[in-house]
Amino acid sequence: MRNFKITVIGGGTGTFVVLRGLKNYPVDLSAIVTVADSGGSSGRLRSEFGFLPVGDLRQCLAALAKDSDEALIHLLTYRFNRGEGIKGHNVGNLILTALRDIYGSEPKALEAASHIFRISGRVYPVSLSESTLCAIYEDGLKVSGEHEVDEPEFGGGKRIAKVFLEPSIRIYPKAAEAVRNADLVVLGPGDIYTSTIPCLLVDGLRAVLKKSKARICYVMNLMNRFSQAHGYKASDYISELSRYCGRPVDLAVVNSSRIPKEVVAAYIKEKASVIEDDRQETKKFKVVRADLVKQSKIERQDGDSLQRSFFRHDGDKLARVLIKILL
Repeated sequence: MRNFKITVIGGGTGTFVVLRGLKNYPVDLSAIVTVADSGGSSGRLRSEFGFLPVGDLRQCLAALAKDSDEALIHLLTYRFNRGEGIKGHNVGNLILTALRDIYGSEPKALEAASHIFRISGRVYPVSLSESTLCAIYEDGLKVSGEHEVDEPEFGGGKRIAKVFLEPSIRIYPKAAEAVRNADLVVLGPGDIYTSTIPCLLVDGLRAVLKKSKARICYVMNLMNRFSQAHGYKASDYISELSRYCGRPVDLAVVNSSRIPKEVVAAYIKEKASVIEDDRQETKKFKVVRADLVKQSKIERQDGDSLQRSFFRHDGDKLARVLIKILL
C-alpha cells in the first residue's frame, strides 16, 4: 500500500484511540487538535499560564509515541491523585506547559515534545490563538466555555442550536496544509460539540475542506451524551457535521456490535442513550458497519474530576476499517 495521508480532526480520548490504532500502519498521520478545552488540568493550566490548552495535544502525543516506550506512555498519561495544588494534574500536561514556557511558542514546544517522545506522525493545534467556545440552545440560553458546554449547570437535555467561538480565530497554516494534502480526513469519535466541531469553527478550515480532495469520514460515537446530544440519531450527527464542515460528510463508520446490557445500564444512570443507527447509504454517502467495541471497561483515573466515557472504540478494530476504506 502506498503512503496514504490521513488527517484526524478532534480531541480527547476519541482522537487518542484513532491515532493509537492507525500508527501501526504505513500511513502519513497528522492530528489537528481543538484549542477550546477549558476543563480539568488543561483548564487550570490555561488559566494560570495563559497558554493554549495542552490536554488534547498531550493525548495525541501519547497515542503516537512508540509502543516500545510503555513507561513513557504511562508517564504522559499519569494523573496525580493527591498533593496540594497538583492533584488532578496530568504529568504530560505539565511537561508540555514547561516546554511552552522554555521555547516560547506552542509549535516549538510540540516540535521538542515530538522528538523527546519519538512520535510517529505530527500533532498540530488547529489555531495558535486563544478563544472561548460558546453555545446557544433552542430556548435562547447562551453558555460560554468548553467545560460549561460539556457539563452545563442545568445538567443537559436541551438541544444546542448553534456553537461558535468568541473571538474568531484563524487556522494554523501547518494544520491547513495537513488537511489540504490528506487522502482521508477523520472526524471523531468524541463529543460532537466540545471536541469535533470546535475545530471546524476556526476560520479557514471550512475553506480548506471544501477545496480538499480528501474524503471526510465520521467515526460515529457509541452513545449520546445527555449534556449535549440528548436523543440524537446517527442522521443528526451527520447533518450537524456536514453543516459545520461546509461540505457533506462522505461516509460514516458505525459500530454494529451489541453493547453489553451492564454498560447500557451504567450510561442510563448518567441519562445517556444508545445512538439509533438510522442513516442509510446513498450514491453519495457510504455507511461502513463493523464490530468496533473495546471489550474491556475503561476505569476512571484517580484524581480525574471530569466526566468521561468508560466504554470506547477499539483502536485496532477501527484502524483496520479505516485502512480498508483507503484501499
